[in-house]
Amino acid sequence: MGNEAQEWHKRAASALLLAKSRLTADIVLEDLCFQAQQAVEKALKGILINHGQRPPRSHNIAFLLKEVAKFVEIPVHIEDVVELTEYSVMIRYPGDYPPVQEIDYEAAIEMAEKTAKWARHVIQE
Repeated sequence: MGNEAQEWHKRAASALLLAKSRLTADIVLEDLCFQAQQAVEKALKGILINHGQRPPRSHNIAFLLKEVAKFVEIPVHIEDVVELTEYSVMIRYPGDYPPVQEIDYEAAIEMAEKTAKWARHVIQE
């Protein structure tokens, strides 16, 4: 794993830890889900960097998966991670959208964890 890919992996792992941190009840689930999305985004960009690519400036997980698929096969159990794109921009700010529920948060964490684990494996190969 190259130094730059290692840094992206480190930042993905950090975002995942932030996503899982529920230090107080004052931390809103929307912010934690944003961190889960960031973990996935950075993990996927780390794979691209590991393959000599400049990561695109995009928060769209489906787009990033298509880019990654040019270099590695995307496992079926990773494909649902595209759902996290909704946490990338709009939900970061107060607005007119349904609040994130506990079940949504738990699903976001699960998706981020499995994607980060898979990405780490891909980068270390």
